[in-house]
Amino acid sequence: MARVVITGAGTINALGHDVASTFEGFREGRCGIGPLAFRDVDRLSIRIGGQVTGYDPEARFNRQQIALYDRFTQFALIAARQAIEQSGLSFSGNLGYETGVVLGTAAGGMNTWDDNYRLVYEEGKNRVHPFVVPKLMNNAAASHVSMEWNLRGPAFTVSTACASSNHAMGQAFNMVRSGMAKVMITGGSEAMLTFGGIKAWEGLRVMSKDACRPFSANRNGMVQGEGAGVFVFEEFEHARARGAAILAEVIGFAMSSDASDIVMPSQQGAERAIIGALRDARIDPSAVGYINAHGTGTAANDKTECAAVAHAFGTHADRLMISSTKSAHGHCIGGTGAVELLACLMALTEGVIAPTIGYEEADPECALDVVPNEARAARVEVAMSNAFAFGGLNAVIALRRV
Repeated sequence: MARVVITGAGTINALGHDVASTFEGFREGRCGIGPLAFRDVDRLSIRIGGQVTGYDPEARFNRQQIALYDRFTQFALIAARQAIEQSGLSFSGNLGYETGVVLGTAAGGMNTWDDNYRLVYEEGKNRVHPFVVPKLMNNAAASHVSMEWNLRGPAFTVSTACASSNHAMGQAFNMVRSGMAKVMITGGSEAMLTFGGIKAWEGLRVMSKDACRPFSANRNGMVQGEGAGVFVFEEFEHARARGAAILAEVIGFAMSSDASDIVMPSQQGAERAIIGALRDARIDPSAVGYINAHGTGTAANDKTECAAVAHAFGTHADRLMISSTKSAHGHCIGGTGAVELLACLMALTEGVIAPTIGYEEADPECALDVVPNEARAARVEVAMSNAFAFGGLNAVIALRRV
């Protein structure tokens, strides 16, 4: 099977509008979570989130495009532009037919849903814009990425709640590895910070009103964010032949299903995905230096994940660094795995481990090295990223330094 490498990365999230500013936010231990700003936020109990600020759609897209692109599609296109530009790829000739797109999202066009429900139910309008359906559909971002670069290979969307991006990137990895595609544009995007989006999550009673504190004994829930991360996954020989700069190698991926509860996580399910990714990568657990944790800041998720990591890695667990960057950029739901993969890239390319900020009190049920509050310099050969979603859907991806 072919080797798969990453030759481009792009993002927009609460920490920054590109990879460089996001890395800077990680290094500084900066928090992008703050007061939410949108219509009717005063009617919510939860009023904080990892919102993308300083963003002007009109500076990025023309009027016709804005009429067709929901916020989550805009984010995906911005991140894809950055990633493709960094890769240096041109999709003329046959490569356009050998390149595909697979992106993750949980909600798709939530802003479009929210705006048009208001028009129909609150304002009594009897008609909506003719582009409502193509704007809100979950595959809109993947479709528009394929159209902007004339990519005619496999193109689709994965929607598996909080594991959507990891599942999408895993499928992209397997497609390039198997020879189905030479290049895949992959990652995920989410923009659920709307009145309706937050109101729905309030009902689950898993949200914090003040801060995201993963692994801290006084954690009291997750904080939602928004944004996108997009990467260029490329067949190694193809990248080497054109002299591309390689950011990291994708070496393993695994999935599992808890098949037990729609919201409560399972240690066994998470553990099987971790072990499966190690096995797929053909590495010993001791090779892993850093894990970007799912780490939502909820009591159940954090202790379950720590138990899964401890059991999967055995004695090596005490030498692992594990951090949750959701404390900095919020839980970007279907896009979160893609934004979090950036922390793995930073560990491998710059030797800097992103911290778990907001950590205040040690929890004996999360007794791992969670890199509390301050970034750390460390040489890492292999990094992994965990994603464990509602519905018991788990996806773990592994990268190696080149």
